[in-house]
Amino acid sequence: MNLVKSIAENIENVNERINRAAKMVGRHPDQVSLIVVTKGHPLEIVQAAIEAGATDLGENYVEEALPKIAEFPGGGDLAWHMIGHIQSRKAKPVSGNFSWVQTVDSLKLARRLDRFAGEFARRIPILLECNVSGEETKAGWTAWNELEWHTLAQEISPLLEMENLIPHGLMTMAPFFDQPEKARPYFLRLRQLRDYLAGVFPQHDWKQLSMGMSGDFEIAVQEGATMVRIGTAILGERPKKEG
Repeated sequence: MNLVKSIAENIENVNERINRAAKMVGRHPDQVSLIVVTKGHPLEIVQAAIEAGATDLGENYVEEALPKIAEFPGGGDLAWHMIGHIQSRKAKPVSGNFSWVQTVDSLKLARRLDRFAGEFARRIPILLECNVSGEETKAGWTAWNELEWHTLAQEISPLLEMENLIPHGLMTMAPFFDQPEKARPYFLRLRQLRDYLAGVFPQHDWKQLSMGMSGDFEIAVQEGATMVRIGTAILGERPKKEG
């Protein structure tokens, strides 16, 4: 089957599943954006995905993403999302190239992104990555204990006043489960955290919740996701690197 056609069918299938999940809980499907994760895929796959209708693309690694962004610049209908952990020394190329940064997980990183965004004369939409599971392998602001959310609010307060970063909500990665239903409490917790922060900082936009991947996105949509990050279910398994 033609590659573009195959990817387009996968996008249609995922969108149908998003629609069903949204309607089950009385949400409008248009409230959910699909981020196609191109991490690990070569340029020809990225091009096929764009031709198949993908408009929001997600990448995890700066070095891998930059050639793709150079080939297919953001702007117009196309947006590149940084969805991987960002080392502070990579803040400059991230600030200069990505349409969205979903993984702001510390004040140190935020200050560097803000500084470089100013140098590029850009204002960057961001999400705050939150660790709602307590897993040590997960990045993000400490957010698994509701009793500590007041401390979290104090920690992020300076970030909300930065001139060149525009907070729009939260992002998380749930633990991996063979049964997607088991991820529900973590998506619920992120939504509850978003509601809490919206109450503390009502002057800011907290509309976006980026959560849910190929194995659990329908549960995430039921719990309020406005962005789902889908790779395998659309592009298939990532090619294995040689060596």
